[in-house]
Amino acid sequence: METLFLSIPLYCTLSPLGIPSNQTTKATSINVFTITLHGLFSSVGIIENLLILGVVGFHVRRSVISVWILNLAASDLLATASLPFFTLYMARGNTWTLGTTFCRIHSSIFFLNMFVSGFLLAAISLDRCLVVLRPVWAQNYRNIQLVGKICGVIWALAVVFTIPFYIFRDTIALPDGKISVTTITLGISQTSGLGLHETLLAFLIPLLIIILSYAAVNQGLARRGCRRPFRFVRLVVAVVVTFILCWAPYHLFIIMEAVAPSRHPAQRFAGKALPYVATIGFLNSVLNPILYVFSCPDLRNKIRHSLGAVMESVLAEDLAELARRRSTARSLTLVLKSYLFGWVLPPPQAGQGLLQLCSSIRAQKDVEEGIQQGVEAGQTVTNAMDEKNGTL
Repeated sequence: METLFLSIPLYCTLSPLGIPSNQTTKATSINVFTITLHGLFSSVGIIENLLILGVVGFHVRRSVISVWILNLAASDLLATASLPFFTLYMARGNTWTLGTTFCRIHSSIFFLNMFVSGFLLAAISLDRCLVVLRPVWAQNYRNIQLVGKICGVIWALAVVFTIPFYIFRDTIALPDGKISVTTITLGISQTSGLGLHETLLAFLIPLLIIILSYAAVNQGLARRGCRRPFRFVRLVVAVVVTFILCWAPYHLFIIMEAVAPSRHPAQRFAGKALPYVATIGFLNSVLNPILYVFSCPDLRNKIRHSLGAVMESVLAEDLAELARRRSTARSLTLVLKSYLFGWVLPPPQAGQGLLQLCSSIRAQKDVEEGIQQGVEAGQTVTNAMDEKNGTL
């Protein structure tokens, strides 16, 4: 059995054969562009997914749908949080300098996210199918606890399927001692099998389940005469399409590299392309939160409200407290005016003379001036107390 001991890109199953192991660290324009994209995806993705987790986790009533979205966002957050280290790896000329153990953990996160995303989208598609085709069963048995257990099983399976990618990751120092690269030591047949295992479980099988589920959903809705799909169905379709567009190029090159003969130009081309199509795969974790927000107006409003609450808490020490006191004073003035004016200046009675009406208006102005003086005096006392206590 021919043994393979190869320098590989961090997130690829095989290697770019034909590239010397002592590759230079000179950055090309495409590498600079890719590194810039990684930094952008990482920053935006972390903020987006943290926001989704915070809003859906704490400001949205817990439901089956929210549990699905929370798990997708958690998986995407893991992926985007790992991106800065991948960016560092590429910026240093595909050189890993953070240790073997962290190399294995970090690389495994990429594959874990891939498995979890595929499994979750397949499960959500089956869930939609059951809701449409078996509404009575869904009403009786579909609940948060069941979905939570399913998500737990999905994460456990994803961890199990990620183990081979953890075991066969390693680092090696080159003879010149300047760089270290990720390596894998496997027979060629095992290496090809690992790549096909990844594509089959993380992409092809979930894709088949998704297609069959939504074909059944559309057929069921057509029988009922429902022309417009539910809002969540539209959201899931958008997420699934994004998943396919982002991950299909990666898996296409994985298959090309796995089935091409050893050291064939097609295998070399696939190996060179994989780091860049892996970047497109990361884009999926950035786009999902955007789809959640634009597909769900209620979620968009809650996020806007949450951001406003954050700004209020930041400014509360300097401005919000003073604004609250002034607002309270204005509200008190309006209440007193409404109450006293209604008492001092009742509606004109039939036959009321001009002199009596003018007297009532004069009394209204006197009361208004008295209220304003009282409010100003109260505000003066409040300001004096604030200055004494050091609040303002």
